[in-house]
Amino acid sequence: MIKKISAIVCLLVFVLNVCAQKKIPRRSESFFGLHFDFHASVNDSMIGQYLTERFVDSLLTAVKPDFIQVDAKGHPGVNSYPSKVQNATTVKSFVADPLALFRKVTAKHGVALYVHYSGVWDDAILIKHPDWGVINAEGKVSKSKISFFSNYADQHLIPQLKEIADYGIDGVWVDGDCWAAEPDYSSESAEVFIKSSGIKSLPVKATDTGYLAFMRFNRTLFKNYVSHYVDVLHQYKPSFQVASNWAFSSLMPEPVKIDVDFMSGDLTPMNGVNSALFEARVLASQSRIYKKPWDLMSWSFNTEYNTNHHVPKTALNLCQEAAEVIATGGGYQCYFTQKRDASIRPQEVGTMQQLAQFVRARQPFTQGAIAVPQIGLLYSFASYEKMNRSLYGNQPAAALRGVLTALMDVQYPVEVLTEDHFRVSLKNYPLIVIPEWSFLETAFVKDLLQYVDEGGNLLIIGAEAVKPFAAPLKIVLKGEAVKKSFYISTKTEMAFVNDNLIYAAINPDAKSIGGIFENNDIRFQSGVPASVTAYGKGRIGGIYFDFGKSYSSYQSAQLRDFLHTVVKELFHKPIVEIKGTKLVHVTLNQINGKTAINLVNSSGNYNSNKVATYDEIPSLHNLEVSIRLKQKPIRIVQQPENKTLPFRFADGVVTLKVPSVSIHSILMVE
Repeated sequence: MIKKISAIVCLLVFVLNVCAQKKIPRRSESFFGLHFDFHASVNDSMIGQYLTERFVDSLLTAVKPDFIQVDAKGHPGVNSYPSKVQNATTVKSFVADPLALFRKVTAKHGVALYVHYSGVWDDAILIKHPDWGVINAEGKVSKSKISFFSNYADQHLIPQLKEIADYGIDGVWVDGDCWAAEPDYSSESAEVFIKSSGIKSLPVKATDTGYLAFMRFNRTLFKNYVSHYVDVLHQYKPSFQVASNWAFSSLMPEPVKIDVDFMSGDLTPMNGVNSALFEARVLASQSRIYKKPWDLMSWSFNTEYNTNHHVPKTALNLCQEAAEVIATGGGYQCYFTQKRDASIRPQEVGTMQQLAQFVRARQPFTQGAIAVPQIGLLYSFASYEKMNRSLYGNQPAAALRGVLTALMDVQYPVEVLTEDHFRVSLKNYPLIVIPEWSFLETAFVKDLLQYVDEGGNLLIIGAEAVKPFAAPLKIVLKGEAVKKSFYISTKTEMAFVNDNLIYAAINPDAKSIGGIFENNDIRFQSGVPASVTAYGKGRIGGIYFDFGKSYSSYQSAQLRDFLHTVVKELFHKPIVEIKGTKLVHVTLNQINGKTAINLVNSSGNYNSNKVATYDEIPSLHNLEVSIRLKQKPIRIVQQPENKTLPFRFADGVVTLKVPSVSIHSILMVE
């Protein structure tokens, strides 16, 4: 009888322990996470010395993330866990196995565990297998970046990720992947490319025959490489989740044709707010079309790349970056470095906790939200391919980022979309903006003009970008674009510009906007910087100078307001309008059948390389908000403050006053 009771008690204890294990969320269910890494080196030792179960337990209790990501292998190619895979390079010594410890504690808390693992960039393996390195145009073998013709994936990366999956780890965030990939000039590459393309030699410069084809060829090699390791890992363990850092983001704005489980990337450490504006909108558009969850990561410190001068950001600084991300419907994570023994700095837990409280308060009103079409800003993949001088990178989008920031600074909700996105939703946007793309495919230009002809509104910005649209703009271009310094104005105030300008003669049927001045003197006008005209049932406008980089470098209220003046000629009735401040970014969403208007306080010194961090931004007061709606709402609640706001409704417009916005509020229209 005693034995029977003991057996029942043991069974009950087992069942209670199993039930006590919380369900671990998949990435598609996750909203907030923490990332830790330290890019272990061969000189690191005593790994796990100060990493304790008690501390990790207290961290997860205090912060309650949905997931954490921890170091497994960084760019040096050195494993910070005791890998048994052949040719693995590990740190000098271990006191404890960090992955086993993290898995034990995260499982107890129902927190997902991912590893940070560097893929294409692996210094250590190329010491052992120098023949696996990619060969550049000068014939030099890389000591850091692998070749996709090598056995690296099958003999090193995949075996190690299988080993990591066997720990019970939930997935991997593969770092150093697309952005580290380089064109391959090996004999194997030459043989395959020449045979498939018919081009007799490998192009080196952008002006060489077949250069674009060769870059496409190498991008295909990379995508095949990622697709291979993703598919093999899914076959090995279907529940193991894989993301290739920055794949299908602004660095790689291509259709999502690889079975990654989620998309992710890390913002620039400096100027993270404007970085978030751009990156979040690219991933949000990709997610909507291809049904992939996504998140973005802030760095918890400011630094110039490749330095050890780390200045910790305040929680307020990070909350502002987080707000710009979650306002577009995505998930958010924050990066804190691990110590050289894989432990975590206890003084940073307070910042993590404040950040967690901030995003969790807003989760019910942002997670999974979908943008309501207002302004569609083109990220042209056709131009990206022409302009890019690396396999993957977002340097061609520099002007787009400046235009996006300016549009957001005048309170317009904006989405960033590629040609593929527009092909399925072109007619949904009241205004489409082409930001300085020098090359568009002829078929897409026709699609844009048909969209205008049928009642749409189109704004083309840039000295080169306007050329295919000269006839519908009713302009005659004078000569070629020239790089110069000049001033533009719409009234009496002048804005400085230092970029490409092309002079245009404006047809009397079109409306000229503003003036161009060679010097800072409004008496001597030399041209017209912008115009708008009717085209079919719609309207088309042009700005005849490159705007974006100047706004990024010489940001001014006058330049911002010039763009606002032009946009107002084309976009008469936005759903949301704000008065009372120029320091709020607006994002307009639908979530759970409700309209959600995100208001993000954009003040602060995040755009200055002289200010590493800050701990105060002024609240915005007495915002006057107008919302165009088909019917009178039941109520409007400011969240997460849970404050019901009084409003008036007349002639299809709601007007209300928002008393205060500290960092991020959402107006939920019910």
